[in-house]
Amino acid sequence: MTFKKTILASVVGAMTLFAGQSLVADTLRIGVEGAYPPFSRKEADGSLSGFDIDMALALCAQLKRECELVEQEWDGMIPALMANKYDAIVASMSITEDRRRKVDFSEKYYFTPTRFIAKEGASFEMTREGTAGLKIGLLRGTTMQCYVEKHFPDADIKLYNTQEDVYADLVAGRLDMQVNNTLQAIDGFLNTDQGQGFAFLGEDLDDVACLGEGTGIAVRKGDPLADELTAAIAAIRTDGTYMTINDKYFSIDIYGN
Repeated sequence: MTFKKTILASVVGAMTLFAGQSLVADTLRIGVEGAYPPFSRKEADGSLSGFDIDMALALCAQLKRECELVEQEWDGMIPALMANKYDAIVASMSITEDRRRKVDFSEKYYFTPTRFIAKEGASFEMTREGTAGLKIGLLRGTTMQCYVEKHFPDADIKLYNTQEDVYADLVAGRLDMQVNNTLQAIDGFLNTDQGQGFAFLGEDLDDVACLGEGTGIAVRKGDPLADELTAAIAAIRTDGTYMTINDKYFSIDIYGN
């Protein structure tokens, strides 16, 4: 059974972070993850933090709604949304045509490239033939799974429920490489002690059909909340809230072109 835990976000904390934006009792339930730093992570006290978490709180504040963060493992994100466990997903979910068949999206709230990671000096030939039998690890149900299965179908593809488990097996030598969002890979792995001796392999990956056209907020089909969230994203980009959150985690504007 997919693990699920509900955490009620602190109204006081949200009002402190986003001063001047009042909240009302109308609650917006947002599905989030807690194992994808710096976008989301679980702190020692059990609280959630990260770019996605702060974005969720900022958007609730902009919409003048109280935030209820619902923690959900990645592979159950869309099924839980469709089962009405929450109203929207803010969890670094790429906007793809396949997902659009099931849910609606806001406009993007960030866009970053995707790349492979392997041992420093690795010289794998990144072709179907060159990757045959190589162990490639990635998160289950992601755009990366679509990409690897499409372009490297003869690889030994290993699917995981959390990014932390992917990194653990890469370090332990149980994987030859893994593929991930570049910013998450840099801050969540390559710049850590665990990631020493590893590096990006090859160039940014390019396949819009699999990798999508940016990261958006998913809602149920036909829900006008998608348009409300799009307007809220534009508003926090304009008033500086977005860059305040962005600069807390990154040295570049991750909104993209």
